[in-house]
Amino acid sequence: MEKQKSRYRWIVFASVLVTYLLMASQRTAPGLITNNLMEDFNLTASKIGLLMSIQFFVYTSLQIPMGILADRFGPNFFLIIGATLTGFGTVIYSLGTHDWILFIARILTGVGDATIWVNMMLILATWFHRKEFVRLVGFAGMTGSLGFLLATVPYSMWISLYGWRATFFSIGLLLCFCGLFLYFVLVKNTKRRFEEQPVVEKVAVQREKTMVIVRKVFSNRQSWALFFCHFGVVGGYVGFISSWAVPYMTNLYEMTSSEASQLIMLGLIGALIGAPLMSWISSSLETIRKPYIMVHTIVLLSWCTFLLVNGHPSLSLLSLLFFIIGFGYGASALSFAAVRQSFSIKENGIVSGFVNTGGFLSAVLLPILFGYILDYFHLTAGNLADGYYYGFITPVIFSVMGIIGIFCYKENKIKLKMNR
Repeated sequence: MEKQKSRYRWIVFASVLVTYLLMASQRTAPGLITNNLMEDFNLTASKIGLLMSIQFFVYTSLQIPMGILADRFGPNFFLIIGATLTGFGTVIYSLGTHDWILFIARILTGVGDATIWVNMMLILATWFHRKEFVRLVGFAGMTGSLGFLLATVPYSMWISLYGWRATFFSIGLLLCFCGLFLYFVLVKNTKRRFEEQPVVEKVAVQREKTMVIVRKVFSNRQSWALFFCHFGVVGGYVGFISSWAVPYMTNLYEMTSSEASQLIMLGLIGALIGAPLMSWISSSLETIRKPYIMVHTIVLLSWCTFLLVNGHPSLSLLSLLFFIIGFGYGASALSFAAVRQSFSIKENGIVSGFVNTGGFLSAVLLPILFGYILDYFHLTAGNLADGYYYGFITPVIFSVMGIIGIFCYKENKIKLKMNR
């Protein structure tokens, strides 16, 4: 039986998405225990910022290499190893007794996390027809946001009941089990049910040499414009909620971690709405650039609002700002719609990796810069409120770079048919 006509493909789809859900949750879950780590390990704000950023740094640096390796050797092996590595890193994190162990654990988690998106796309392309694939990519994107949502109130309640070490240990074991389960679903059972069909290799033969395409990407103004588009909306949101959002609310608003997580959920709900809604609007208007300019503008205005109210908005305004910034993050899927419009099929994989690198590079930089600013004001003035106020300058600058990127992006003068 052909893979793309079998019911078994839905088992593949479900198993891959459940794995992605758990892996995505580990990008932001450590932000829930920032205060615990600072107390247990006597860490400074700058060290915490570096610890929270290291996973995104590893993830970012491996995006383009992972795309090349997946094209050449196939996605199954890397996804299985990635899920297992993420689980193993999370277990080590839960058992850590020194700060250097925490850093090693987050590096392992980052290596595992770097495998998920590119390989998941290749697996879905192998198992599903083109029309099904287009629809399922949207579900895959929403699954990542659901993973972030899982790492708010649900994880916070789990941590409150059993402690952070038991929580992270359990999630790590579950991810290791996912890696084992993927081996049976993607390799063992697939070999027994189907004859191997090297779908990806047929495409790879027609491609130019990898280094030729890489040079084209790095010398193309359009790819750099989309790099900064993604840089402007992803890092502010992902970098902030994964590191300083919970401490910000617990320190300035005297919330519990659970209460802070409930506000973060509003941003995640915004992200869940932003991806399909902005895709639909762009498709209806037959333009990516105009709605994306609107998204970048409202995200910039949202971060500027933190500065206008001295870094301490009212709770109702804070809730609205989190929702809008999360909505902007969800709408960042338009970056990849723009990649599909602007580049040929043979360049799409590497360009997508390059653009995704921009988004997560900002997620790496923000916690570090924010942490250094907090440390500076804590040591010199002893005033955390001022530290947070000046820290918000960082996402404002990132958002300005995103605005520059979208204005430099040149849209093709042809009708967009993204959903066909």
